[in-house]
Formats: sequence, structure tokens, C-alpha cells
Amino acid sequence: MLDDAFLTTDDVLGYLRVNLRTVYRLIKAGKIPAVRVGRQWRFRKSDLDAWLESQRAGRATAVTRRRVLVAAEDDGNGTNRPLAGALAAAGYEAEAVADGRSALDRLRRDGADLLITGLRLPVMDGLAVIREARRTDPRLPVIIVTAFSSEASAIEAANLGVAGYLTPPFTTARVLSATARALGE
Repeated sequence: MLDDAFLTTDDVLGYLRVNLRTVYRLIKAGKIPAVRVGRQWRFRKSDLDAWLESQRAGRATAVTRRRVLVAAEDDGNGTNRPLAGALAAAGYEAEAVADGRSALDRLRRDGADLLITGLRLPVMDGLAVIREARRTDPRLPVIIVTAFSSEASAIEAANLGVAGYLTPPFTTARVLSATARALGE
């Protein structure tokens, strides 16, 4: 019977689309049942499915979703839209904007729980966006997602108190993990 199948830790990483640290945190928190077999963990697929369903139900009954504004760098592939799509699929209310000025306008008009920005944005660079956004909301968590990292920009970002600084490769799991940490989830 497929529902009673046991999965290895590697199977669970792909099945849940999370990293190993997240799996261990879920086990430790008692969120997903696991059986220790020697030095390995085993997971019942039906238990994982039940946990996933409870997570979906929890998101559906939540009164408000966390709002994330994305102003990512344009790498020619339209990075910000897929990033916003991945965040929306994970249960966040995500909106993508094309440039730094639009990001500030949206933040002032609609607010956000998190800003994800690149460093090289049209109209206004990401660090300038962060400085301006902090004038409006000093507690706004910010994550920088950039392919144009330098030591100077990383130091300035740290001085601005960003919650995350991601460089390639940009995986959905990395971005979602950074998002959850920045929002205290």
C-alpha cells in the first residue's frame, strides 16, 4: 500500500522541497513524525501527507497573509515575477515591481511585511531603496537577492541591518527559508 510507504530523509527533501536543516527542525519540533532506524530517519508518507494537508488548511483559515514586496534585479529573465510566484505559492501575498522607485511608492501606499530587493535596480539602486524604506518603517525586514555582490555592498547591507543577503544560486528553498526567518516564522 503506497500510503504506508516509508521514505528516507533524501526522499523527504524532494517530497517536501525543503533543505535538510528544515527537516531536522520539523522533527525536533514534533511537527512531522519520524522513526529513527540506526543513524537514519524514516518517515511514513501518510504522516507527511497529513502534515502537508494541515499546513494547507492552516494557510486557508489564516485571516491575513504576510505581504512581501519583490523588487529583484532584472537579469533579462524577469527574475522578480517567478520569485513573487514562488512566494505566492508558499502562501504569501507577493507583489513584484520593476524598479526601486516603484518599490518605495508601493511601500508607502500599501506597506509590506517584508521587502526583497536586488542591488542593481532601474531608477534607484537597492541600497538607496532600503535607506528610504527604513525612514518610513525602521523595523521593515529586508532581504537582498543579488547576482552583483561585492564586499562593500555586503558590509553596507549589514550596516543597514538586512535580514538576509542571498547570492547565486537562487533556489526557491533558499529564498523561502530566508523569508520565513526574516518574518520570524
